Amino acid sequence: MAFKGAGGSAPAVLVAQGRLGYARAMEPLLRHIAACNNARLPGERVAFRLGRDGAAVGWLGQPAASALAKLPGIAVDARGVHLAEPGGLTAVVRALADQGLLRLRGESFDVRAAPDGPVLARIDRGALPVFGIIAVGVHVNGLVREPDGVRLWVGFRARDKHLDPGKLDHIVAGGVAAGMTPAQTLVKEAGEEAGIAADLARRARPVATIGYAMQRAEGLRRDRLHCYDLDLPASFTPHPADGEVERFELWPVERALAEVRAGDAFKFNVNLVLIDLFLRLNMLPADQGARLRAALAAQPGH
Repeated sequence: MAFKGAGGSAPAVLVAQGRLGYARAMEPLLRHIAACNNARLPGERVAFRLGRDGAAVGWLGQPAASALAKLPGIAVDARGVHLAEPGGLTAVVRALADQGLLRLRGESFDVRAAPDGPVLARIDRGALPVFGIIAVGVHVNGLVREPDGVRLWVGFRARDKHLDPGKLDHIVAGGVAAGMTPAQTLVKEAGEEAGIAADLARRARPVATIGYAMQRAEGLRRDRLHCYDLDLPASFTPHPADGEVERFELWPVERALAEVRAGDAFKFNVNLVLIDLFLRLNMLPADQGARLRAALAAQPGH
């Protein structure tokens, strides 16, 4: 069965830049924001609707939509693909995994129609991009403020990671699992990833929320990142605790800015959180800062 999307407007990141287009978006920092907002919604995707009220919770590509249409409990009409019983989502996900359309991760995430809406169901983390469902995560800037400037703890992702192996990362970052809040996730991930004690992790300050809609090999990433600053004492050294990262290095924040400008050494979404940090530290020219703030604030796909 073939499905046709309903078309869509220009990506919000381009609107935020005054419709200057991708050429302008390829400026060294703006290009990272454009890259994370490369998904035009709905495009050729079809809505995935859940529950008796048919709330739209995601966007399906053609292979997943066609596979779902053949499963029991699924209805298809002009509004999209419907699963009336949210409790049946686990079986539906397993069926797609058995067909090789997704990779199960063994971790459940909450399903919402809107970022701050009620929880409608739970879904395996590995299925989120295939269904185009919003995922929530936390990212922490681990900062050391010294007389000669601000330093940033940088993690080096393990080379056996399934996604983005070997990339540079934050000191702490992770998805918000089902039933947890961003603040609870921060404390949990801080201990597991970097050996940061809970009482120290709780000092982190919320500073931004960043959303994007990105098409990647694993599917449509509609992510919402809760960003924090955590000031750490100069005497503290993080240590890899769960194998997520190989090591940590403490960099002058200017080095991080140069790396983000230069290429793609950092994991794709880390660039956005760091751009927000550079803006708050007044490290960028005012005219460039205005364009970056507008692009980050666009929150497409949510």
